[in-house]
Amino acid sequence: MSKSNKKEVGKGIRALLSNIDKKEKSQRSYPTAGDNKESRELPLKQIEANPFQPRREFNEEQLEELVMSISTHGIIQPIAVRKLSSKTYQIISGERRWRAAKQLKLEKVPVHIIEADDQTMLEMALLENIQRADLNPIEISISYQRLIDECSLTHEELSSRLGKKRSSITNYLRLLKLSPSVQNALKNNQISLGHAKVLGGVDRIEMQTIFLGKIITDDLSVRATEGLIKSASTKSGSSVQASPKDANLESLKNKLSEYLGSRAQISRNNKGIGTIKIPFSSDDELNDIVEAIMDN
Repeated sequence: MSKSNKKEVGKGIRALLSNIDKKEKSQRSYPTAGDNKESRELPLKQIEANPFQPRREFNEEQLEELVMSISTHGIIQPIAVRKLSSKTYQIISGERRWRAAKQLKLEKVPVHIIEADDQTMLEMALLENIQRADLNPIEISISYQRLIDECSLTHEELSSRLGKKRSSITNYLRLLKLSPSVQNALKNNQISLGHAKVLGGVDRIEMQTIFLGKIITDDLSVRATEGLIKSASTKSGSSVQASPKDANLESLKNKLSEYLGSRAQISRNNKGIGTIKIPFSSDDELNDIVEAIMDN
């Protein structure tokens, strides 16, 4: 098949897959912070915290630095709020600025008043939270999952709104399937995102925990971790020494699984005839797999 024909086939598949639930998707509409926005100053006492705030912990040192900055330069970026009543407004984004203003006992603060219902407010708060540079991978994953579950966003819609590849969204969501001990290690910077992705390929939770202990104790690199898991898998899989062909097949399976973001299965007979199976659990994951294949 020529390259031009491959491209046409690829376009056809992409068009077919993108039409899954197309009618329902086309009917969705999500207001943005720029819609129906009014800028003014409001008395600080009329503003209340955001009950949908994804971030529950605020770094005290960073908050103190913000207090010092605002005391010197004022609030440069207005706080985004929505109107609840004639004298009550609720924060959409900018709670740290609001907390700093309270510490400084400011009477008024600059705001952007935005029309937003509960769902729009939740979406905007989560999206704003994701853009923060200090989020750890698990916090990002949880925010992605909340946007999907609570705002009825598909992986494709979330990818578009965040400007990130759909495969990246899917990879972050897989972190939530890791054991609690691995998630905590990732949150506390004891392991890297690369380590977590490798451990995600281990089905048994108890084995994830054992490998995690080795990574931390022996300060293993991501590549060394891959070798450790591969070695353990070979030993536990069979008491018979694997042939070079079997070892190559296992290596290929691991590489394919990592590339596609799905646990690929490869089987073959002695004549070299076999099958490749790539499982998926949703239309979004199917799209991710096809996109990864067709991009090359």
